[in-house]
Amino acid sequence: MPQPSDSDGLARTREQFLTAEEVDPHQVRDAILASWWRSRRWNVAADRIDLAYMRDPDLDTPLTRSALPVLRHLREHLDGQPISIILTDQAGLVLTRMDAGRDLDAHLDRVNLAPGFSYAEEFVGTNGIGTALEGGRPMHVFGHEHYAEHLEDLACAGVPIHHPISGKTVGAVDLTCWRKDADPLLLTLAKTTAGQIQQALLADSGIRELELLQEYLRTCRRTAGIVFALNNDVVMMNDNARHALDPAEQEVLLARAAETLAGRNPTASPTVELPSGVKARMFCRPVRGEGGPTGGVVHVKLAEQRAGVRLDVAPSPRMFLPGLVGSGGLWLRGCHQVKSVHAAGEWLALEGEAGVGKLAVIRAVHQHDSPGAHFAVLDAASAGRGWLADVRRELREGEGALVIRHADRLSGHTLRSLAQTLEKARSGPDPTPWVAVTLSQRHDGSELADLLRFFPSTVELPPLRYHLDDVPALVPFFLAKLVPDGRLTCSPEAMQMLSRSSWPGNVEQLWQVLRNIVQHRRSGEIRPGDLPPECRTVSRRLLSPLEAMERDAIVRSLTDWDGNKIKAAAALGMSRATIYRKIHEYGIVAPAK
Repeated sequence: MPQPSDSDGLARTREQFLTAEEVDPHQVRDAILASWWRSRRWNVAADRIDLAYMRDPDLDTPLTRSALPVLRHLREHLDGQPISIILTDQAGLVLTRMDAGRDLDAHLDRVNLAPGFSYAEEFVGTNGIGTALEGGRPMHVFGHEHYAEHLEDLACAGVPIHHPISGKTVGAVDLTCWRKDADPLLLTLAKTTAGQIQQALLADSGIRELELLQEYLRTCRRTAGIVFALNNDVVMMNDNARHALDPAEQEVLLARAAETLAGRNPTASPTVELPSGVKARMFCRPVRGEGGPTGGVVHVKLAEQRAGVRLDVAPSPRMFLPGLVGSGGLWLRGCHQVKSVHAAGEWLALEGEAGVGKLAVIRAVHQHDSPGAHFAVLDAASAGRGWLADVRRELREGEGALVIRHADRLSGHTLRSLAQTLEKARSGPDPTPWVAVTLSQRHDGSELADLLRFFPSTVELPPLRYHLDDVPALVPFFLAKLVPDGRLTCSPEAMQMLSRSSWPGNVEQLWQVLRNIVQHRRSGEIRPGDLPPECRTVSRRLLSPLEAMERDAIVRSLTDWDGNKIKAAAALGMSRATIYRKIHEYGIVAPAK
């Protein structure tokens, strides 16, 4: 394993990076510096390792069955040397760790490098396991190259394990020892071990997966459309499938394909309606081996556009219900759950960050299922004298729906009085409206527990950053509301910037941004220059007014100087180290020079 020649120099470089000072890139390897930046963006703590136990590892999987004999043989070959042999799954969860001597094992326990804990880069920062999985290639991390200081006495070499048929990453093997004992051959040994595990996976897969792979490749050569293959252990999908279908649609098709291939008529060609409303025709072909069915290959045709539809008009945004745009898996799941709870007549608690669209979903579901029915909204954030009287009046109406927004902002006497009011209404003889409360975040064991006992179902809507693929559908939907007749569109360059922002204010923030844009551009095309500074950042938190002012000033200066950070810093009276730190703190995407 190559070892940095100047350990003290590397330690100083790491300290400079952690204190947001300027770093000499020649003092640290490019792959390590890139990992440090990722670790900072994930807000990984550098001064401690305190991981949560995630779950008991499953040691009865194709990976563990193939890997454990290889790792035991390696343990015998090392003959008591203080080298820990570690196997993880594809997410960095440690599955097993071979004994490496009392002192090293004790240290690894103290830093939670043990079964049941995840050493993914987003939790621990730069390390052999997480950084290898993040980069998808072998990686050695030595001493002070680790992001967390408690790992600086270690040296580790991690190598991803790829399934020999699907090519998918299924785990990683890592060799860890004391830094002082590191050997240049450690990474080579880890690569050899990963290769042996992959050979064992291939042998265990046997002829079944090979036959499936061959049929899948034949179908891909003959067919230009959507193709995927599956059995109990493997899923293979061509680029057309990944690009044409979102994750929710893929999940629906895979589930129906598995059901068809396992049924009495595995060659059937069922038609499936996708969450987006598009119909898909599936042509299933089972692949049989000597031992019976081994899965199958599926070719999918999406319903063609109906005759008479103008091709020069942009397609309408995908909607779950009128007014609810989006086809992301988490978003659709939340919408479906709200609709199911409403249809069952159960009272609902709907959680989610501010601006995700909680009220919009409730309103759309209610208007779809009960058109014309009464719909009342009372905001607990503005609860004052007479607010509880309004709640009681709506409950006495006995029909329609009542939504209590921001219920988590209530406390003390008002919260207890609301709970008593709901209890009285539910236990009384008179009918009550359907009631929903919205909450901004999860509350476990808080004083809200007394209120939430009246709401048997809790549904969570995802933040927009978890379904950014819906931004290209939301933007034209909002623009059509703001500027009628399609006079204003969004350029691909501006849409790309909107789609890569993380939107800490969620859908509401996107709506406000577009509202502000149409104040100065009411026709033509939105260009990147029309977007406000907040759209040039990938910050995951809402900034204070002072922070937002500072961010905007930095963005404007970077724009004025064509992305030249040194000139932008001089114009603002900042040091170079400060502007670099602020750019990463605020998630600013600097324009290219």
